[in-house]
Amino acid sequence: MAIREIVLEMKRAAFYLRVSTDSQTTENQRRILQEVAERSGWEVVEVYEDHGISGAKGRDKRPAFDALLKAVSRREIDMVAAFAVDRLGRSLPDLIGFLSDLQAKGCDLYLHQQAIDTSTPSGRMLFQMLGVFAEFERSIITARIKAGLARARAQGKHFGRPNLSLERRRSVQKALSDGLSVRAAAKATGVSAASVGRIKQAMPQTV
Repeated sequence: MAIREIVLEMKRAAFYLRVSTDSQTTENQRRILQEVAERSGWEVVEVYEDHGISGAKGRDKRPAFDALLKAVSRREIDMVAAFAVDRLGRSLPDLIGFLSDLQAKGCDLYLHQQAIDTSTPSGRMLFQMLGVFAEFERSIITARIKAGLARARAQGKHFGRPNLSLERRRSVQKALSDGLSVRAAAKATGVSAASVGRIKQAMPQTV
């Protein structure tokens, strides 16, 4: 009975291995993760390998990574193991999204180099910290963009659609005064219908 319970509790693990160039090998990653699996009592059900593919590539460019996520979605895996976070991807927000997808399917993540195991309380805490860092990174980027836009405006630079020249505005007003509809005036003057509509609203209404 005790043996049967141990078997039932074994985690079904999948390795994800990746190297950026064809001249590199995943052998060291596989060996280290296999040792961890044996110590942890995991059942390794699949090994997914992407060779010669950068971690900056999306899921659609990494066939093994895509297959891994599909297996997770089918709940065929209890634990995804990788040697290091950069094997999964280069972006912290992408990693947080990946972890969220795993957790939604009841799957945990083990990263050897970062000593992350989300099946443990300390691992889950570290995951939460990573989420905070990712949010902090996004807020910094947003603040920098806003500061850059403000600095550019202070220097007299303008963003968005260019303003219509007085001549084009008058041609639109004349077309509207001649009784053309907004759409017809836009076609006749080469101005967008939205801009023509705004000009029409600003024109004095005749009784």
